[in-house]
Amino acid sequence: MRLHPTFAAYIGRQFLIWWLSAFLILVALIALFDTIENLRQTASRADTSALDAVAMMAFKLPHLAQEAIPFTILFGGMMALWRLSRHQEFIVARSAGISAWEFLLPALFLCLAIGTIMATIYSPFASAMLLRYEQLENRHSAGKSSLAAISGDGLWFRQILPEGHYVLHASGINPTNMTLERVIVFRIGKNNRFISRIDAKMATLGDKKWHLKNVRTTGPETPLRRQEQVQIPTDLTGENIQDSFAKPETMSFWALPGFIDVLEKAGFSGLRHRIYWYSLIAGPFLLCAMTLFAAAFTLRPQRRGGATTIVTLGVATGFIIYFASDVVYALGLSARLPPLLAACSPAAIGCLLGTGILFHLEDG
Repeated sequence: MRLHPTFAAYIGRQFLIWWLSAFLILVALIALFDTIENLRQTASRADTSALDAVAMMAFKLPHLAQEAIPFTILFGGMMALWRLSRHQEFIVARSAGISAWEFLLPALFLCLAIGTIMATIYSPFASAMLLRYEQLENRHSAGKSSLAAISGDGLWFRQILPEGHYVLHASGINPTNMTLERVIVFRIGKNNRFISRIDAKMATLGDKKWHLKNVRTTGPETPLRRQEQVQIPTDLTGENIQDSFAKPETMSFWALPGFIDVLEKAGFSGLRHRIYWYSLIAGPFLLCAMTLFAAAFTLRPQRRGGATTIVTLGVATGFIIYFASDVVYALGLSARLPPLLAACSPAAIGCLLGTGILFHLEDG
């Protein structure tokens, strides 16, 4: 029997209402606890006010909300389906010849739509907000004194020094021995006054120093000076240079493929960014898996105390999926699993398990 559009719209509306309710409640709790944590961390800093802590929470909240969407789908789906089952609506639908799969189709289509919007529209917004949050965090806390960025034109490093800062640009890099090619350094004083420009054919990373070779130094009202070698301080190491690049969570879904290509052409590993990009693509299917689990817990005859059991099973399932996703992600980062498998396996396994449980409940 084909699912009637009116009944499908009713099921979809119930699912959407309960999901939005769970989403707003969880986001409100996250905002509350994150604000308290920001206030605790910044309480000892005289240059940081309570308004700054709230602003940091507001910039970080979209990313935290994005991370919480799979769990709100699980809890909202459980409450919606539990209500329909408790009011015998599922039994009436079954008596009319509607199977559990037809009953779930509207919810599954909504999950695919929510997941697609989350990856393609909401994720770029959350990434931009998270980037702004990290900038505020570095300003109001003991942040990094060095920053790094990579683009198609080369690499950029910014190093803060007691007497000011400098910006270093290199056209190429050999990550094996951390050697930079065609280096330009702009030295800036404390009052943002330009001090000098240093051009070098090559720079090698040493112990808290860049060793520049074949150096030419120029500055305002200063004649050109040639030197065989110059050293400038840095707190970067070979291990943390790549960690100084933009985190995958701070980059748009649409910008990630190009950044991965630039990163790998420069000789760095784009594994972390690639896994994150694949996980965004697999996001809609993870939401479908959550809906299947919600149906497995709720589309059965209700007994006394059933609500407590449903909530317990839902919370346990959420923790298990979260823990399993972290384990698989770590295996992917350590190159023990291919990036595509590491990113997609939680969604694939969840869909298979949820489908298997529903087959058992539906067909015995």
